[in-house]
Amino acid sequence: MIYENVPLKKYNTFGFDYMADYMIHIKSEKDADVLFKGKVSLKKPILILGSGSNILFTCDFKGTILYPEIRGIKIEEPENDERNVIVSCGAGVIWDDFVAWTVNKGFYGLENLSLIPGKVGATPVQNIGAYGVEVSERITKVKTININDGKRRVFSNNECEFGYRDSIFKKNEKGKYLVTRVYYKLSIKPNLNLNYNSLKEEVNKLGTESLKNVRQGVINIRRSKLPDPEITGNAFGTHLKIKYPEMPVYTDNDGQMKLAAGWLIEKCGWKGKRTGDCGVHDKQALVLINYGKATGKEIFALSEEIKKSVCEKFGIDLEREVELVEAI
Repeated sequence: MIYENVPLKKYNTFGFDYMADYMIHIKSEKDADVLFKGKVSLKKPILILGSGSNILFTCDFKGTILYPEIRGIKIEEPENDERNVIVSCGAGVIWDDFVAWTVNKGFYGLENLSLIPGKVGATPVQNIGAYGVEVSERITKVKTININDGKRRVFSNNECEFGYRDSIFKKNEKGKYLVTRVYYKLSIKPNLNLNYNSLKEEVNKLGTESLKNVRQGVINIRRSKLPDPEITGNAFGTHLKIKYPEMPVYTDNDGQMKLAAGWLIEKCGWKGKRTGDCGVHDKQALVLINYGKATGKEIFALSEEIKKSVCEKFGIDLEREVELVEAI
């Protein structure tokens, strides 16, 4: 269904009240086929929007927003070794609803990614991760449709070119494909990841080390540190050892060393700091806050100040994870 002059306030977690010229809700692959095979004229530019948790609007959007609402969770054929199962999920399903479904089914692999905002379609794009797990470890393939000619394409895990919070959909193929369905390989046998001490401690408080307790442990930790976007507009901003021996350093799945961007921002004095109606969350320095009347440009300016101060103090250039939408 095509809508004109759409208020975007409920479509971005910052709660900015900008407008979009057009928005198209895509409820099925058939809808996408009709749309992209030239039967509907689309005003450009075109933006694919999920839950709006990873986007920063700084103005009205003078183009067409595609809003996928493809639903459905399906258990595909199990693996021959009887230890795993393939589950597919529509791109429009809320990610945490899907994680809850897998946990209730007794499928292991996604529980550490509980309560991450967004929809399933964004997970291969962003390669979301938390508590020692990246979703790319579980994705087997991604079904897509080319928005320029309507041709369907299935990307294998290798073809997705996953990196840390990165994929081919953020690089060479950015904005070219609409994700319609994602396939995940999950374990039927117990396979918990409790490598993070904070998570292990929280799970132990809940009792046994079980699938449901790991999910609840992650939820407890995230709720204690992060603001509720339904109450306060927010989004994540980003992700020397000798001079700062207390600096936390992590090793990713490829053996690469990662610095904690939140720690860097906090050491520059930004944690809990507020300027007008925008600021930095007092419990998690990676989260920027709209306290009610901030504009996208003001949030962007704040992020630039934070980046500059981190670069001056540590010589490190932070990258924003949120996608910036500016005037054309």
